[in-house]
Amino acid sequence: MEKAIIVSNVTKKYKLYHGTKERLLDLITPKSYGDDFYALANVNFEAEKGDIIGFIGTNGSGKSTLSNIIAGIVPETSGSVQVNGQSALIAVSAGLKNDLSGRDNIELKLLMLGFNKKQIKELEPEIIEFAELEKFIDQPVKSYSSGMKSRLGFAISVNVDPDILIIDEALSVGDKAFAEKSLNKMKEFKQKGKTMIFVSHSLGQMKEFCEKILWLEYGMVKDFGTVEEVIPKYEEFLKQWKKMSNQERKEYREKGIERQKEVLFQKN
Repeated sequence: MEKAIIVSNVTKKYKLYHGTKERLLDLITPKSYGDDFYALANVNFEAEKGDIIGFIGTNGSGKSTLSNIIAGIVPETSGSVQVNGQSALIAVSAGLKNDLSGRDNIELKLLMLGFNKKQIKELEPEIIEFAELEKFIDQPVKSYSSGMKSRLGFAISVNVDPDILIIDEALSVGDKAFAEKSLNKMKEFKQKGKTMIFVSHSLGQMKEFCEKILWLEYGMVKDFGTVEEVIPKYEEFLKQWKKMSNQERKEYREKGIERQKEVLFQKN
């Protein structure tokens, strides 16, 4: 089958600084300051055209970082990402300008995606209707709740009809009725054979919607397979995780960071 996404040996490194002084010294002196933090370490996976893949993992596992790299929002430090088709990221307030109105944000986002004024005029009413923002559409986005921002971002992204849709926790805010409407829209995309990445803490939504699961832990691939294969293992892990004391979680995390170092050392 045709590949929609190919992620090869992707690593994302950030620097954590102890104050502004360290950040400035790191910029102007040859000596390295700050601590290296690896949000992703040598991640590999492929999505075939039409795949619906859920990203799971506890907070800080690298789900959003990987989503942003696939969407082209942030660059990888090393490795490569091949995306065959136009992608759209839906995340709370992703790409929205706070000082602009909802209507102006629609126009700006569509212009950036290559739509002309005539196409924007045709799409705008559909986007506004789907977002259910009504009189708020001409208010600045900074006055919106997180749910309203999510609705606007979702409405823009689904109406531009991308080849690859990346949904990062966008259905975790706002009302249930809109989440249901959004899931129905995503099911339409599924029937059209679109490729989708779905990031959510809701395992119920994962089971209902996804076909494959990528489980990330401390920026590494813990498992990748069908929903039936991976979700039961993750649910079992969560049961154990909830029973752990703070000290046990700390030790588990330290072991994870050690594994990450081993992966990065082997790569280099």
